[in-house]
Amino acid sequence: MNTTPIHRAPDSSSARQTLALAGVFQAANLVDELARTGQVEPRAWETLIRATLDTDPESFEAIYGGHPNNLRRGLDVLEAVVGRKQANPVVLRYGFSLLLLMNKLRNNPAMMAALGQQLSRIQGQAEHFGATHENVIASLGEAYQETLSTFKTRIVVHGDPSLLQSRMMPERVRAILLAGIRFALLWHQQGGRRWKLVFQRGALKRALDQLG
Repeated sequence: MNTTPIHRAPDSSSARQTLALAGVFQAANLVDELARTGQVEPRAWETLIRATLDTDPESFEAIYGGHPNNLRRGLDVLEAVVGRKQANPVVLRYGFSLLLLMNKLRNNPAMMAALGQQLSRIQGQAEHFGATHENVIASLGEAYQETLSTFKTRIVVHGDPSLLQSRMMPERVRAILLAGIRFALLWHQQGGRRWKLVFQRGALKRALDQLG
C-alpha cells in the first residue's frame, strides 16, 4: 500500500533517532498512564501498536504514521530528558529500562528470531480483526511475556493494583512495553546509543526544535 505522509520529518540521523527515541518514551508514558488511570490517549496508543505490527515498513515515516504529532507524548518526555521540562521519574525509569532490555534482546539471536515469528503470526490476526482488537493485543502481550519477560532484568510496573489486575490490563501493558522495545530497536538501528544521551544532548535539543 502506498501512502503519502502528511508531514515528512527532517531527513537527518538526529531527527530519526529522536523520533525513534520518542516512541520508546511514549511507550513509557502510556504504561504509566494506563497503570494509574486505566486509560490511554487513543492516537498515541494506536501509533505504538501499529508500529509494532509493521515489521517491514515502506519508509521510516510509515512506522509512526507519517506525522511527528503521532509521537507527541514521547517528544514531550524527551523535553524532560534534555532538562527543558520537569521529568516524571517513573516514566524516565520505564524508558531507560526499555533501552536496557532492547540491548539484552539484541544479544540473544534465538529470542529475536522467536519474537519475529510470533509477530508474523500476529500480523495475520491483525489483518483479520484489526490492529487494536483485544485478540491482537492479547497476542502481543503474550509475545512479550514469553520472550522479554524471561530476562532476569524486568520492568516492574507500578500503579493502581485494582486496575493492574483488571481484565486485559496485563496484556495491554505488555503490548505497550513490546512497542517500546520495537522503537528502541529502531533507535539503535538509526545509530542511537545510550552514551549519546549524555554527551550529545545538544543534537537532541536541536532535533526536538526541528520537530516542533
